[in-house]
Amino acid sequence: MKPAGSGIPRHMATPRIGVVAAAGRGVRLHPRSVHTPKVMVEVGGKPLLTRHLERLRDDLGIREVYVIIGHLGDLVRNAYGDGHHLGLDIRYVTNPDVDRGLGTALLVAEQHVHEPFLLALGDELYLESNHRDLVKLPEGYTAVCGVSPTDDPEVIRKNYAVNIVDGRITGVVEKPEEPSGGHVGCGTYVFTPDIFRDARETPLSPRSGRLELTDVIEHAVRRGATVLPFVLSGHYINVNTIEDLNLANFLSRTLHFDRHRVSLVIPAYNEVAAIGHVIRDFRDRVHEIVVMDNESADGTGDVARRLGATVHSRPLRGYGDALKQGMDAATGDILVLVEADATFRAKDIGKLLEYLKDADMVIGTRTTRQMIEQGANMDGLLRWGNVAVGKLIEALWWNLEPRFTDVGCTYRAVWRDTYLKIRDYLGRTDAAFSPEMMIEVLRIRGRLIEVPVSYYRRRGGASKHSSSRWHSVRTGLRMLGLIARKRLNLS
Repeated sequence: MKPAGSGIPRHMATPRIGVVAAAGRGVRLHPRSVHTPKVMVEVGGKPLLTRHLERLRDDLGIREVYVIIGHLGDLVRNAYGDGHHLGLDIRYVTNPDVDRGLGTALLVAEQHVHEPFLLALGDELYLESNHRDLVKLPEGYTAVCGVSPTDDPEVIRKNYAVNIVDGRITGVVEKPEEPSGGHVGCGTYVFTPDIFRDARETPLSPRSGRLELTDVIEHAVRRGATVLPFVLSGHYINVNTIEDLNLANFLSRTLHFDRHRVSLVIPAYNEVAAIGHVIRDFRDRVHEIVVMDNESADGTGDVARRLGATVHSRPLRGYGDALKQGMDAATGDILVLVEADATFRAKDIGKLLEYLKDADMVIGTRTTRQMIEQGANMDGLLRWGNVAVGKLIEALWWNLEPRFTDVGCTYRAVWRDTYLKIRDYLGRTDAAFSPEMMIEVLRIRGRLIEVPVSYYRRRGGASKHSSSRWHSVRTGLRMLGLIARKRLNLS
């Protein structure tokens, strides 16, 4: 293979080659990183590595990328291939010494890269950044370090500190005990091949016993090389822990939350007495209302159409089938599920959407006594039955830290990308579809949050699942059977 940059003048300052460090084990991100490479953990529905590759391509015009792999490297290779689908030429380099420190990535890259290159640490998130300005770098540097302004010393303590004097970096400190300065060092670097000399000459860290990348940069500073800061704008998070991941998802979803389309999905069968009230209540709070009308004979579909809903009137196999087909038909980025019998109100949708910024799915709970209208179909047996089954799921999947007090509440909100991940594993067509959704989100290690919602008397008709004690018990037994099968991985 012809080395990258052969025949390219070494004084060239603007990087044409990208290198992404993607070999780490992500121990602190456990359990997410047990079966998934850390760099492929998703933020806002998109893997971190994909975000880096798209940034190299779109912001810097880089097409040739080396991805340094190690832990679960085959999963990275299989996911991205040669990069053709991204408009990139991706090559993979295995780092056999990944546990010896991040600086070893430079020793591996030296065999392949012979001109200025951008190195990105694959476990970091940047939103609305100014990476495109890296094409304007002056010549004469050995290293450029991305830095992000911060007044939080804890952020610096978790990453590395930089000392900046007269526009140059005069020192870097990995995870300083006493952070100083107003910038945190980030995992965006531009290096010339001179940095390889520093990587070979830098001793192992006396603190960690590893070849730290920051020590390599410090070595370059001490020998008199030009090391420059590049101030990154926008938002930066180093995704090291579950807490970091949750924060990254929240930030990604919150920045442009109002741009997301919300679809309301309503399963309906002979609900003419209530469907009009439900649509009028919700229509100003969502972008689209989809009614799955199971060929109702009482005019339910006609009422819904007159009020502006999109109605799909077709034979359906049950509650779960109606919800699944409704979500398939909906066009929104966010899918909200609600009953057609007016037992839920639009006044609670704001709570679901607010918490959805911090979760993959938000589920309502009808078991808060102060929020149950007198006469609603939620007597003591039904309420405590839902609580008990919810606690059973908690116990069976305790390592994923779920908190449930209701397994039969239809009222919930889920991101479309989350739904698409679990769609093919949703097989129940009856009321057991509700806990099935919850369990499948847990199985993909998604984040679920439960919030109290008001629960009202239905308007007309009778519940298909809990109109009598017998119906309630039968529905509960079906749910218990589903839970057992899911726990035993039988479905």
